[in-house]
Amino acid sequence: MELRQEFYTQQEASLAAQIKQLKTRNRGFVTGEIISFICFIGFIVAYTTTEWGIYSIAASILSLVAYIIIRYADTKNSKQIERLENKRKVYEKELKYLAGDFSCFDAGERYINPAHPYTFDMDIFGSNSLFNRINRTVTTGGSDYLAKSLATLPEQINDITFTRLTEKRNKINQLSTQEQLRTDFMSYGQNNLVDTEAVLKALEDIQKIKEPSFAKSRGVYILALTSLVFFALLIISAITGTVDYTAPLELSILQLIISVGICAKPMKSIYKTLNSLHNHIKTYIELIRIVKNENVFNELESIIDAIDNRSNEIGIAVFNMLYMTDYFIVRHFFRWRKKGLEQIRQCIDEISELDALISMATFRYNNPQAVNAEITQDKDVVYQAEALSHPFLGTKAIPNDFNIADNNYYIVTGANMAGKSTFLRSLGINYILAMNGMPVFAKSMKVSIFSLFSSMRTTDDLTQGISYFNAELLRLRQLLEHCRQHTRTLIILDEILKGTNSLDKLNGSRLFLQEISKYPVSGVIATHDLELSKMCDEHPERFHNYCFEIKLEDKITYTYKITPGVARNQNATYLLKSIINSV
Repeated sequence: MELRQEFYTQQEASLAAQIKQLKTRNRGFVTGEIISFICFIGFIVAYTTTEWGIYSIAASILSLVAYIIIRYADTKNSKQIERLENKRKVYEKELKYLAGDFSCFDAGERYINPAHPYTFDMDIFGSNSLFNRINRTVTTGGSDYLAKSLATLPEQINDITFTRLTEKRNKINQLSTQEQLRTDFMSYGQNNLVDTEAVLKALEDIQKIKEPSFAKSRGVYILALTSLVFFALLIISAITGTVDYTAPLELSILQLIISVGICAKPMKSIYKTLNSLHNHIKTYIELIRIVKNENVFNELESIIDAIDNRSNEIGIAVFNMLYMTDYFIVRHFFRWRKKGLEQIRQCIDEISELDALISMATFRYNNPQAVNAEITQDKDVVYQAEALSHPFLGTKAIPNDFNIADNNYYIVTGANMAGKSTFLRSLGINYILAMNGMPVFAKSMKVSIFSLFSSMRTTDDLTQGISYFNAELLRLRQLLEHCRQHTRTLIILDEILKGTNSLDKLNGSRLFLQEISKYPVSGVIATHDLELSKMCDEHPERFHNYCFEIKLEDKITYTYKITPGVARNQNATYLLKSIINSV
């Protein structure tokens, strides 16, 4: 972590120095623009008030050329400042991440679903969630892809699934070493998230635009080219005095009328569709260029640039008089649509995937202490972890060794705040990371492919008339249905039937575990009910007791270490006495 912090700090400082230098240069450009423009006006005035004649004209032309050159350099310099500012923001955010501040990253609250098999219990979405820590996406498509990956685990145990997992992990590991590529990519999302859905909707609208007959007519194309060639010849002839200057002027006006007249309707549709998504599409073009050069996007960019150049009345008039630009934009657009629309959809899908993978790779890079899990093709539930810890706790985490065997159940007892719930989430979150090709927080971890279902954070819904106890029953019913539909499942439960009295809770918990044990299910169940641990005496081959023990002396000592056996000490009465005595 310290090495990452040092690297990000150095990069941020280096960019700050470059930006300062460019801003100083920018002030010089502004001064140069003002001076060159004043000189241009001054020499024009000098031509009318002095006898400098041709020298004034030449000097004014040179001043204008100087202004154009300086202006171009100024624009290029400003764009470079913006790019470096955005890259600097990337490093600033990563420094915040290392400091434990995730507020600058999207938390993915829109993906929260209490009915999901595990995401709600495992803190996958929401403030300070796993998604909040991983997410660096710059497109909504990438964000959706990342969310779907975390919420969808592979279920089928076959060579295809195993190969895909391996390929995904390899891509993440490779991207984690390409720091500059990741930073360049992420810098394009520092100001606004690219709306993938809006772009895809625009592509649908593009498909609906009716192509005019003249746009696909070869004869019209030849006539247009002939007109432009003839126009160029007339200009040359007018300069040499062969024809009157009105001849090229009249032809240019005719070209303006024809080009604007026949293209008005399709140009309006094209402009409306592309203009509203100008920045989003431009960003996609830049993102594509970071990883590969796609001609289909280059063509689209040239169409957008051509529309930008004639985006006002003067531009429309000048460019159509000289080049019949509207006609050629319309023709180019529809020729591009025939071959490029489907390619762009495919590129957008690829960018969404890459966007999510870059987020995962950044997570990989920021956590060098984490390791790759070993994925086995075993058809049974396999979960073997050495020094497993919760990824949210950092250096404060207390690692634990734990193994889960197929069709076995582990009853975990312990006092309040002893570490039971955190341990259960450690099991679930690290498995989710492993199934996404990301590193796990353990010394070593070996897992097979199975489905995951948890019940740890049941909530009531008074608006729907659902009490807490009823919500628990609904969740357990959902769990049973899930287990019946999947070949192998690991269930993680934190207190079964919390919303009822102790005896009813014990009998209900025993009944539930006896029923669930009929299915191909393994389970880890945390409970305060020590009586439930007696199931290990009745079925020692499948049920096992583990506990988080505490020490009650002058003060409570929490070890946060899981050990075989049943917890002996509880802390509720002890803590309440401390509160009463302190009041």
